[in-house]
Amino acid sequence: MSTVDEISEALHRLPTHERWSLLHQFSDELWNEWDEQIESDLKNGRLDDLLAQARAEISAGKNRSLNEVINHD
Repeated sequence: MSTVDEISEALHRLPTHERWSLLHQFSDELWNEWDEQIESDLKNGRLDDLLAQARAEISAGKNRSLNEVINHD
């Protein structure tokens, strides 16, 4: 049995409210890791091409407002 399976089985033995608490804790940790990765990528220039492309599309008028994207009827 793998460690993941063992953890999963242990989690299922917890009361529901404790599983939700762990879910929120891990979710927060993962989002913090994501934010740190984005900041690192930005600092190290790994997003430069993407930013340049976005700026070029904005300058060319190829962007749409968020409302247009959300309400894409």
